[in-house]
Amino acid sequence: MCGISGFISKRRITLEDLTAMNDTMYHRGPNDSGAEIYDAAGGYAVGFAQRRLSIMDLSPLGHQPMHAADKRVSVVFNGEIYNFQELKKELSGYPFRSQCDTEVILAAYEKWGIDCVSRFNGMFAVALYDRDAQEVYLVRDRIGKKPLYYWEDGENLVFASELKPILACPGFDRKLNSDILPVFLYQQYIPEPDTIFEQVKKLCPGTILRFRLQPDNGQKRRECFSYWSIKESYQKGIADPVTDFSRAKAELKAILQKSVKSRMEADVPLGTFLSGGYDSSLMTAMAQEASEAPVKTFSIGFEEKQYDESGYASAVAKHLGTQHTEEIISEKQMLELVESIPQYFDEPMADSSEIPTMLVSALARKQVTVALSGDGGDEFFCGYQMYQKLGQAQKLDAAGALVYGISQLPGLKQANLLGRLPFSVRTIAQNRDKRYKTQLCSDKYLACMKNLTGTDQVRFDRELDYNVKNWQIRRMLLDMDTYLPGDILCKVDRASMKYSLEARCPILDQRVMEYSFRLPHSFKDHNGCQKYILKEIAYDYIPRELLDRKKTGFSVPLDKWLRGPLKNKLTDYASSAFLKQQGLFNADATAKLITDWLGAGDGGAYTGSNYSRIIWAFFIFQQWAERYLQA
Repeated sequence: MCGISGFISKRRITLEDLTAMNDTMYHRGPNDSGAEIYDAAGGYAVGFAQRRLSIMDLSPLGHQPMHAADKRVSVVFNGEIYNFQELKKELSGYPFRSQCDTEVILAAYEKWGIDCVSRFNGMFAVALYDRDAQEVYLVRDRIGKKPLYYWEDGENLVFASELKPILACPGFDRKLNSDILPVFLYQQYIPEPDTIFEQVKKLCPGTILRFRLQPDNGQKRRECFSYWSIKESYQKGIADPVTDFSRAKAELKAILQKSVKSRMEADVPLGTFLSGGYDSSLMTAMAQEASEAPVKTFSIGFEEKQYDESGYASAVAKHLGTQHTEEIISEKQMLELVESIPQYFDEPMADSSEIPTMLVSALARKQVTVALSGDGGDEFFCGYQMYQKLGQAQKLDAAGALVYGISQLPGLKQANLLGRLPFSVRTIAQNRDKRYKTQLCSDKYLACMKNLTGTDQVRFDRELDYNVKNWQIRRMLLDMDTYLPGDILCKVDRASMKYSLEARCPILDQRVMEYSFRLPHSFKDHNGCQKYILKEIAYDYIPRELLDRKKTGFSVPLDKWLRGPLKNKLTDYASSAFLKQQGLFNADATAKLITDWLGAGDGGAYTGSNYSRIIWAFFIFQQWAERYLQA
């Protein structure tokens, strides 16, 4: 586990530059570092660097950049290849020197070429230089667990696990990608392939970037191509369904057990995050099942009882017999982390659960270097409350179309019939655009976005690409493609790596993903019981009464903070004079929205006028801009 960085450049970046770039990610790898520059074809130099958090093979033999035995191939690698021992058996003819998975990447490439990545089961971002072919490859894992950014400047390319090394690269122009700001305010994160900077992209999950240093006639110097996709995997899955529930439960349970066990391989102390919910509890139970000693478990609670679930985690830990550590967090502790968000989330990230995720990571790191988490269960097995609402909305869609049609009749349109309807009815009636059927949104919310930024084009227009009629399934696939890598996994990566902690997510295993696609949807949403099959597996380990409750999640009191301890800073950011000088938002409209909101608050449930999420995203952006655009 580590942070990687590097470049393909016509000798404008020195070894000193590369080392300085790499060291901006010290937190990702405090145990070791390496930086090298290689002469290449076409007048190019190739630079590879890595900061190492030692997890497998703690010896110097795990040092990166790492080179193949014949010196033909060099690699830097961030992540874990969980099936590397299996691959190693297939590669028995290779003269392995180390016990780490990095060397398996080199051996696999020499035997199978870049197609080797399709054999890797893991989380990874890889940079590989082939001297014979004079090609450099950048590769990202299937679901986007590990990040990889790149900046192109003419014929040059710079890459890194975070934005910070690119920001430190000589010649980088911090030109803001202002077109993405409306999307950020609405989504709370910046989806792939975009970033906050105009010239920087994220390599999309399941994608390979090939850079030819000396292209032949007709060949592109740089090209990206997919080796795996959510859509294709889903289509393969539904073509080979598992329709017997008992069989499905047994097979999924076995896959999860294997996934958990493979993620427990480490030469450093390991534990689990335990919230007391279904996913983290199940992962912990399976880890305890595979361990000879009590597993270390970690949870945080909050002084404010409406946010505190620590009692549930403690009860599960007691039942499983884990070595449990719990810490009750004060509001002061959470607020102290707000200022550090831009430092470790080096592009704007407004998912407020990043704060508790940092806190539980800090707690775990006091005892372990690796922690298992339960991410992925909601997206793969229909866990979010939104999916339940979408099921209801699809049933009412025809009635909504009728209501909308009537509302457009002469006289009724002028009388604003739609505006007088209850919020939920109005939302369903107005949901007429086929591109956004599963992305239900208040008309007031969209109007607010347009007023602030000049556009309401803030939703994803790809959901029709899946060719799925069921709205729940369509939204699950969309979330896997967007929300999961762009928000959830980015949040967990930055929050854990802030403390040099590796987070592993067994449910995100390729085999779990692909098996979930083979299951009938009724195994996931069973008569309104969401994550049904996952829950049934969890009940094999933990009594129902310890698990069955309403999901809370990692929440923080945004409304209270923004109107209390953060109010002065928010007011400064929202002044009309400041916004006019900044030139990114509709200054007067933004200042009015925030002034009015500070006075009156949100409109309340089921009004469509709760703006605290937008205002929090605005606050986070301004805090980020203060650090990175004024530097």
